[in-house]
Amino acid sequence: MSTAQVAVTTKADWTSDQEVRWCPGCGDYGILLAVQQLMPSLGVNPENTVFVSGIGCSSRFPYYMNTYGMHSIHGRAPAIATGVAVARPDLDVWVITGDGDGLSIGGNHLIHALRRNVNLTILLFNNRIYGLTKGQYSPTSEVGKVSKSTPMGSVDWPFNPLAVALGAEASFVARTHDLDRKHMMETFRAAHEHQGASFVEIYQNCNVFNDGQFNDVTKKQVRDEMMIDLVHGEPVTFGADGQRGVVMGSDGQLRLVELADVSSDEVLVHDAHRVDPSLAFALARLATDDQSPTPFGVFRSVERPEYASGVSAQVIAASEARGPGDLEALLRSNGTWMV
Repeated sequence: MSTAQVAVTTKADWTSDQEVRWCPGCGDYGILLAVQQLMPSLGVNPENTVFVSGIGCSSRFPYYMNTYGMHSIHGRAPAIATGVAVARPDLDVWVITGDGDGLSIGGNHLIHALRRNVNLTILLFNNRIYGLTKGQYSPTSEVGKVSKSTPMGSVDWPFNPLAVALGAEASFVARTHDLDRKHMMETFRAAHEHQGASFVEIYQNCNVFNDGQFNDVTKKQVRDEMMIDLVHGEPVTFGADGQRGVVMGSDGQLRLVELADVSSDEVLVHDAHRVDPSLAFALARLATDDQSPTPFGVFRSVERPEYASGVSAQVIAASEARGPGDLEALLRSNGTWMV
């Protein structure tokens, strides 16, 4: 990230002059607003910030940010962003992707960016449908999903995006949703401050092709009972009166309980900094369906060597050991021939 002097900016400085072209009512509007309002407080300059996207509704995002950016090719945003981050570690690099773009054709690129711990802030908009191509099922669509490409219902088992990220050893993993701007901004800030690959899943409503997918969890009137806010170092409790909680059984399984039925020391205390990802993985799989209490917040935030720093160190070490390189000699070294 750049160490240059940071100018005082406002939301207007981060907002481009392009007309925002999403369907009226799309959850993408809320995410865009949260990012634009957050950026002035992050201590970065627009000219040192890059947004890279793939293909999909979410991937229009770079057009609407007054920064550098690239609307790249399907699924390849993490790969392109990796190149930017390694070549220019002074830049602030964000990746905008969706459940189709990031977990289907782009799944391989995503997991390797995460395992390498490239210094990227990755926002994955999950609406569980292909919106841009008009309503086909996606890698996160539930079993039985009736769509234009699955008229008899999907038989595919869906990806759990957080479980995928944790399986790839992502050093920062979080979840938020498009109906709570404050929560989004807090989550995005934490992701941005993390050194290394940050992965944030955003529950995002597609009001045209998959409207109300998350209503039973994220609508304001049900949030107290259905959303479990994860706070590092605090007991995992929820409910309008904080009357419910999460415990871990002797078998290692997490269970939802009424606090009146257990002692206070049995309630799970969240540890986002735990190096072993098994607890974060269990929390990521706590919700059994779209009508079950679901955790939100930072699941994992651990320190691990950042990729670009390691690459830069190798380049410096090689240069010091061998002296200045000779491109002409390299081009005419082993493996050349006359045609």
